[in-house]
Amino acid sequence: MRLDQSFDRFNRELRRRHGITGAQLAMLRILAEREPVTLARLRAELAMHPATLGQLIERIARAGLVVRAPDPDDRRRRVLRVTTRGWALLVKAPLAGPVRLRTARLDPDRLVRLAEAFEDAVVLFGMEEWAA
Repeated sequence: MRLDQSFDRFNRELRRRHGITGAQLAMLRILAEREPVTLARLRAELAMHPATLGQLIERIARAGLVVRAPDPDDRRRRVLRVTTRGWALLVKAPLAGPVRLRTARLDPDRLVRLAEAFEDAVVLFGMEEWAA
C-alpha cells in the first residue's frame, strides 16, 4: 500500500510541476540513454506492449520533449531524439521510481532480493494469471 501511495503522490507531483507522468518521465530517461534510437529498437529491448510504448512516445512528442525524424540510414524508420526542452526537464525532475535502478549503484544481491520479493508478491496476491 505504501509503495502504491508513493507512486500516486509522485505522479501527482510530476503532473503539477512538470506536466508529465512517471511513465512518461521514465520513457524520456530511457530515450536519453539511447538516443538516437528507433521505435523498433525500443520495442525489441523493452518489455512493454507496442501500443503502450507508442502512446508514451506520442504524448512526450506532443509535449515537445522528443522529436521523431527520418533515420538517415533507412528513411522508412523514425529516430527519436530528446529535445532541449526534454533535457531541461530531465535535469529538473527527480530521478525516482523503477527507472532509477538503471543508473543507481546498488548491491547486486539487493537487486536480486528485490526481484524475488516482487515475484513473491505476485504469487501471494494471486496475480500470476495476469503477470507477464
